Amino acid sequence: MTSMPPSRRVRPSAEALAKAGLLALGLLALSPAFGKQTDRQQQMQVDAKHFDGFQKPNSVSTLTGSVVITQGSLKASGAQAKVYFDANSQINRVVITGTPAHIQQLDDNGNLMQGDAATIDYQVDKDFAVLAGNASIRQKGRGEAHGDKLTYNTQTSEMTGESGGDGRVHMIFEPKTKPASGAAPAAAAPAPAASAPAAAASTQQP
Repeated sequence: MTSMPPSRRVRPSAEALAKAGLLALGLLALSPAFGKQTDRQQQMQVDAKHFDGFQKPNSVSTLTGSVVITQGSLKASGAQAKVYFDANSQINRVVITGTPAHIQQLDDNGNLMQGDAATIDYQVDKDFAVLAGNASIRQKGRGEAHGDKLTYNTQTSEMTGESGGDGRVHMIFEPKTKPASGAAPAAAAPAPAASAPAAAASTQQP
């Protein structure tokens, strides 16, 4: 990883701190589930109408036309994709663009995550995807997030986000499903039928 030059420490504004608090809340609420742990060990399958490039060390290939990339339960699609190969000719990054580009994955509980954005940068080796440009992520049973830029961890299902327009990341959290209440009380038994009036006693003749 290329080291970055040192920068001056800037004191965060109150708005930035509030945003960080909101994101921390999001992480606490969304962190219990985990992305499908077997996805990382699966083959990556790439499908497109046109492929330009070669699988060689430290190279970049371009796919265009209905691009679909699948790795286990993780699936990404878009109009175009740049595929980056590392020194061992293995895919280590895929950048997908579309209107929008789409990504989805199951967690270990079988719940579906779906994300959309103008650009999805899937860092294969680092187990995360950066969704940028009108980004949204929806996680079944847990909620959704919207912002200019969202980062999704494909192993832990954790998210972070930032927004430029109104300076906010919008999140919606689904309420926990309440356990089913006990069985409804049994209907009251119907009152017993009134007994027939006693027959009038017969009078004896003198």
